[in-house]
Amino acid sequence: MASPTEIRKGRAMLYQGTPHIVLEMQHRTQGRQAGFVQTTLRSLHNGSTTTTKFRSTDNVEFLHTNTIKLEYSYKDNDGFHFMDLETYEDTILSEDMIGEDEIFLVEGNNYDILLVDDKAVRLDLPASVEATVIEAADAIRGDTAGNVQKPVTISSGITNPKNSAALNTISQLRPCNA
Repeated sequence: MASPTEIRKGRAMLYQGTPHIVLEMQHRTQGRQAGFVQTTLRSLHNGSTTTTKFRSTDNVEFLHTNTIKLEYSYKDNDGFHFMDLETYEDTILSEDMIGEDEIFLVEGNNYDILLVDDKAVRLDLPASVEATVIEAADAIRGDTAGNVQKPVTISSGITNPKNSAALNTISQLRPCNA
């Protein structure tokens, strides 16, 4: 157990039995009262945030974290399979953990996986991904008077409103949380 004064932004800690990441931390004192640490924590299980105060007499438990880079291989009934390119170990992430980020997964791309106590808890998406165009609307002759936007469907199923029919790949597709 550690003192709340050791809480720092970015550290993982156990709060109410679940792992949380510290988003913000401020050490405060009020008049003659004892100081406290006010934190904003994000749950690694469901992504909810909470603001909490820790008195200097409280104890907190920090968790060991590690970030590894794994290559996305495929999806099956067990979940999403990621492979470590050095040891060839297969790591499976559940559909609950990936959630809506599934549409940004491209086979063969590398992704950062956050491990807490050697257990995968979160997938970190890159700032942009490169995806293959599988379907694009044809251009219509004479439809050049303005900036015409035609939908393009990529390999993960996303429909991008920009017409990139002349391209084989889209490289600037951005996830919402990046």
